[in-house]
Amino acid sequence: MVDVVFLEHLAEVLCGISAVLFTFIATLSRSPRAEEIAQNVIFFTLIIAAIVLWLLSSSGGFLWGSNYLPKPLALFCVILAISARMNIKGENLSFGANPHSIGRDSEE
Repeated sequence: MVDVVFLEHLAEVLCGISAVLFTFIATLSRSPRAEEIAQNVIFFTLIIAAIVLWLLSSSGGFLWGSNYLPKPLALFCVILAISARMNIKGENLSFGANPHSIGRDSEE
């Protein structure tokens, strides 16, 4: 059986890598290839983190002093992994007013 302390540290490292890449995704999206690689790395690290968090909870381990926290965080990791695969490319999803065009519309 794997040591629960190892699982705890592994989950923290995987979530940290994903968070850093999510932070820099706008910079990485300047190159389509770099964005694709970052999206894949984020996806796989979050899926592995979800599995590790579930194993941590199942083996009786604690994350930040809580045995309850790993399972909801595992679900959150899966949701984020799915959203990391979305490639919106600046499309207008809300079809609402563009804040940059409000001033121009009133001038015209």
